[in-house]
Amino acid sequence: MLTLSHFLVFGAILFAISVVGIFLNRKNLIVLLMAIELMLLAVNTNFVAFSRYLGDIHGQIFVFFILTVAAAESAIGLAILVVLFRNRRTIHVDDLDQLKG
Repeated sequence: MLTLSHFLVFGAILFAISVVGIFLNRKNLIVLLMAIELMLLAVNTNFVAFSRYLGDIHGQIFVFFILTVAAAESAIGLAILVVLFRNRRTIHVDDLDQLKG
């Protein structure tokens, strides 16, 4: 049977992988967005695990709000990425240092 510690270790491993992905790959925006989504998934796993362990549904409700924000962030991030690629012909972060508002 899986205990709370199993889920917390799994969430910690996912979070660590996402932090490593952010720090090691600073060139590709798609990989950075995927690492941020993985980080949110790790947090959601912990919320669901604690919610189940404590017998309270508030953690699971909070996960739905996080998933909504993550979906909006992904859609807006990918839309910005498409516009940047059309204008600059690259999605490397080092080449995007002259952005103007």
